Amino acid sequence: MSKQVLKTIADPSHVPAFNNPTRYEKLYEMLMDAVPSSVLLLNREIRIVSANRYFLEKSQRSLSGTIGHRLKEVFPEIILKQMNMVAQIRQVLDQNRPTEGQRMTYRTPGLLTRTYHYTLLPFSWKSGVENVMLLMVDITDQVSLSEEVHRVQRHLASVVECASDIVLSMDTQAKILTWNPAAEKVSGHTFAEVKGCLFYDYCENTRREELKNLFISLSKASKTVIVEGNLITRDDAPVQVSWVFSPMRDDYNHTVGVVAVGRDLTEHRKLEIQLLQVQKLTALGVMAGGIAHEIRNPLAIASSCASFLLEDDIDPVFRSECATKAYASIHRASTIIENLLRFARAPINTEMTKINLTELVQETLNLIMSQAVLLKVHIKSDLPREPMPMIGNAGLLQQMLMNLSLNAFNAMPTGGTFTVTLKRIEQEMRISISDTGKGIPATQIDRVFEPFFTTSPVGKGTGLGLSICYTIVKQHFGSIEVSSVFGEGSTFIVRLPSNVQLPQREMKC
Repeated sequence: MSKQVLKTIADPSHVPAFNNPTRYEKLYEMLMDAVPSSVLLLNREIRIVSANRYFLEKSQRSLSGTIGHRLKEVFPEIILKQMNMVAQIRQVLDQNRPTEGQRMTYRTPGLLTRTYHYTLLPFSWKSGVENVMLLMVDITDQVSLSEEVHRVQRHLASVVECASDIVLSMDTQAKILTWNPAAEKVSGHTFAEVKGCLFYDYCENTRREELKNLFISLSKASKTVIVEGNLITRDDAPVQVSWVFSPMRDDYNHTVGVVAVGRDLTEHRKLEIQLLQVQKLTALGVMAGGIAHEIRNPLAIASSCASFLLEDDIDPVFRSECATKAYASIHRASTIIENLLRFARAPINTEMTKINLTELVQETLNLIMSQAVLLKVHIKSDLPREPMPMIGNAGLLQQMLMNLSLNAFNAMPTGGTFTVTLKRIEQEMRISISDTGKGIPATQIDRVFEPFFTTSPVGKGTGLGLSICYTIVKQHFGSIEVSSVFGEGSTFIVRLPSNVQLPQREMKC
């Protein structure tokens, strides 16, 4: 270190800026004006001896109208009394200790109200305090932002608390952090009971391992996961819930937790069954005329044969023939009634089992055959000879096929051709149902699967048939699409996977 530097440290008067009062004052003024806060220097008479540019601009005062004036001439007296500021300044002068920061609201005439955080700092020289520095930081924006943040937090908390759906949050280990009132109501468990517990401890045992894998995948992916399954209540009763799991991420895009929103499907499932039953009753009403005709024919044959059998002098060969025809007619009528009962019966069991799709399609065609004859509709079918096994619910799939068939019949009020084909393409079952009816206008084809949308005259349709078909196909993890030429007919294509394995989005808790 050079001798000149050592000399400067030992005696600051060698520094040129401090050796020249004019330059020192200019440097002081530059520093004061550079501070983005209001700064006032007060003497022991509580007069202002210095004020920086920020204060003058914000208060809209001139320098000459500020320097030398008492503080009460610059600040409104009500503010000084409210903050007891003069007494605080005298305390700093006497005790040589700064005050703790306090908040002050101040409004300059013609301007909006501002909020300041002010501090009093003693400026001591040798053994006494000569001046007090009043430092005021404008925190209006920070206060407004803080109030807005608190308002949003209160609003979000209110939304979660008032939500009818289950809303809960967990860490990456699936430990429960929050549990809203709806979750308490559905599960019967209070937040105090479940806080810090593992989420999958309140799900069915058979799915806990899959849930663990789900949380592992959520920590690596950014997409939400839809899960439908059972939540176990305090009474050990399962409640079917549709869950939506979403990862929570920090500023570094790291997963720090999981938010789960669940909806109790109990009432929804009941409504679905009711809608299916209403649609079945509607279908039965449509088929009533054809069914009566279909049953009347075998009954008429059986009645005629029975009348011949009552005669004494009947030929034995003719007697045997009459008995055979009577038995066959009664058996046919019984089969029709059995099919109707099976179709009309409410779906008690909605579980998926192994079924033969070929047989199911053929049974549905047999069921609508009489209605087709009544409406002069020619049925053409192209079904494979061999069984086509798949995993599904026979009652729901028959409901879907029946709705599509009757929808096609309604499109051909004066008769036409109804075509059904069934094919296997790799691991997919494809059912095609076509008609030569009036078709669907291009402006309406995108809405045909909407609930309560119908092109039928008022009182002739519920608008639920195709919507229920769409729901049933989605429950079987398939797809349904429609193509139509107005005035020529429509074709519905249903694609169903042959080997359904419950995917993660339908996993049961």
